[in-house]
Amino acid sequence: MVSLFDTVEDFWALYNHIQTASGLNWGSDYYLFKEGIKPMWEDDSNVKGGRWLVVVDKQRRAQLLDHYWLELLMAIIGEQFEDLGEYICGAVVNVRQKGDKVSLWTRDATRDDVNTRIGLVLKAKLDIPDSEPLRYEVHKDSSVRTSSMVKPRIMIPNKEAAATAAR
Repeated sequence: MVSLFDTVEDFWALYNHIQTASGLNWGSDYYLFKEGIKPMWEDDSNVKGGRWLVVVDKQRRAQLLDHYWLELLMAIIGEQFEDLGEYICGAVVNVRQKGDKVSLWTRDATRDDVNTRIGLVLKAKLDIPDSEPLRYEVHKDSSVRTSSMVKPRIMIPNKEAAATAAR
């Protein structure tokens, strides 16, 4: 199902009538992408980009998955990335038995300065614990390997770094 919305009210009307991420069946995904961008690595807006990846702790799935997904959606829709918004393509939640993932896709993996700032804002907005590092993966690398084998281009190890960058 593809749905479009132009207002915050339309977003909430949609969000309140779909299953929460934690209620999805294994193997299901939700995507939120800017109009005209397909949630595929091959899309022109994504092909040179990458993603910030949050792996949800299995032990805390019930508390974290829906929180991370909603906070990410709110950060994108609410333009909380400010001047970095033009580099953001969309967001994905993958519900998997091996472990759930939430990711934020960006358009230019070569812009380490921009992507690091995006990652720091993401970590702060989602209030990700210090024990959960964020990793930025290049789509091109991920398309030929599984995520566990991809060497991250950027790592953000802790929330203190995020708080410093958000100031």
